[in-house]
Amino acid sequence: MELILIRHGPTEWNALERFQGRSDIPLSPAGLVDAHAIAAALRNERIDRIYSSDLVRALDTARIIGDASGTEIIADPRLREFDFGRWEGLTWHEIVAAYPELTGNRPTGARLYEPAGGETFAQVRRRVRSFLDDLQRQDPGARIVVVTHAGPLHAFLAELELTRTGGDFDRFAPAGITRIAIDGRRARLIALNDMEHLSSAC
Repeated sequence: MELILIRHGPTEWNALERFQGRSDIPLSPAGLVDAHAIAAALRNERIDRIYSSDLVRALDTARIIGDASGTEIIADPRLREFDFGRWEGLTWHEIVAAYPELTGNRPTGARLYEPAGGETFAQVRRRVRSFLDDLQRQDPGARIVVVTHAGPLHAFLAELELTRTGGDFDRFAPAGITRIAIDGRRARLIALNDMEHLSSAC
């Protein structure tokens, strides 16, 4: 199986560095441009299925890719971003001001997130593990696009035991493409957060 993992295109809240979580923020005009750039990059590749988070910023990114490739979109709530609870809509500076015990943590350190009233990274990992298990049972030889969010992308790497391969990498940029080959229980990272396709979208 090959997974083509895509973070949705950017939104206005991404530009403001606000934690979106379950807030259903649409793609910005720049996000739509980037989604079309992803679609163009994948147009000539075989895609068996496209799965997407059911949040609009991911689903609209997936629909643009699906329209270009002629592939149906399957929305799956297990691919949603963290529920950030009381962090929703705040910047990291505002979060640290409200919760000083987070001082010294990195704003992109998803593995350490425990937002008040929200989800932990362990809970996100369980959702992603369930999704992966279903994929591997259904069609272990498929080539699958998954459009999701930064939190689940960290969870994919963790569940596939690719954290050492990624080193200290801790940020998935909007519209980045990560490719992973899976053979049974072994996974191999092919590309991490590839942004080359966006150079033609500028």
